[in-house]
Amino acid sequence: MSQHETVKGIDASAVTAWFAEHVPEAKPPLSFALITGGHSNLTYRVEDSKGQRFVLRRPPLGAVIATAHDMGREHKIIAAVGQTEVPVPPALGLCEDESVNGAPFYVMGFVDGHVLTDSKITSEVIDVPARARLGAHVIEVLADLHALDPDAIGLGDLGRKESYLARQIKRWSTQWEKTKTRELPAMEEVAAGLNERMPVQIGASIVHGDYRLGNMLSLSEGRVAAVLDWELCTLGDPLADIGYIMNNWAEPGEAVAGAAAVSPTVCGGFPTRAEFLARYAERTGRDVSQVNYYRAFQYWRLASIVEGVLARYLKGVMGNAGDTDAFRAQVDGLAQAAVTQLRELG
Repeated sequence: MSQHETVKGIDASAVTAWFAEHVPEAKPPLSFALITGGHSNLTYRVEDSKGQRFVLRRPPLGAVIATAHDMGREHKIIAAVGQTEVPVPPALGLCEDESVNGAPFYVMGFVDGHVLTDSKITSEVIDVPARARLGAHVIEVLADLHALDPDAIGLGDLGRKESYLARQIKRWSTQWEKTKTRELPAMEEVAAGLNERMPVQIGASIVHGDYRLGNMLSLSEGRVAAVLDWELCTLGDPLADIGYIMNNWAEPGEAVAGAAAVSPTVCGGFPTRAEFLARYAERTGRDVSQVNYYRAFQYWRLASIVEGVLARYLKGVMGNAGDTDAFRAQVDGLAQAAVTQLRELG
């Protein structure tokens, strides 16, 4: 594709000129291609005349919730975490001048690796011995992320450290009320239960907010090459990340909550949930006994996020209509899974 061909969301000539000034290693002409997947920020592969590849991220087209698509914030996080042992793509530049491309964007280095969105892909590209190694590295990377001192790497002002769960429950309750497309009593039931059963937060760390294999680049030998999609990252209770990945870390033969949710680990060979929790607890010293609460919170939060995606599709903001029935069924399944996790707390 030449730089003159149209790619939705990219002003090729203006972005190429920006690259020339801010990413001098890129050699024009540049080609742009939307990387498929994701219902939030848009990700493009950029290739130059020498075959070098880069990645550009920008907000979705149309009306957005400003705080959920802050390119400067996401770039700042990746640049800061990139100073540490936690693997992320190299941050190369940020453009906050909307006259260039109609919205802010930032550019990262391209990292090779597999995005493991389901068990079919996982079984094809990661053999069984490598799955055990990959699972162990996923745990290690999360523990390392939670061990970082936000102040020491320039992220101390990323958000408030205290009262994480209370703030999150308020935020996503508000989000649900703003974007819901119908009444769903289970969502209100879970919100009430989460407020009533809230654990005391012990310490604060960087919380990724969307930590799962589908948001990583994994290598066939069983390593995490890079953790992606930091748009929901904040400071707070690190066990929120544990609850989230536990929901996506299904074991062989297990059905995953939400009709559209597919776990990449159901093909087997990965550490079990119990093994994951034990290794994380050993590495971090954290108490993981209330994990069901955090799992309920994350099912409920994801239900609110998916409902927001459904609302954007129904308004036509996300392009084609998508399978709105599947989104609706996924939200229903997630809400019910949250109810189940809360009840299992006793």
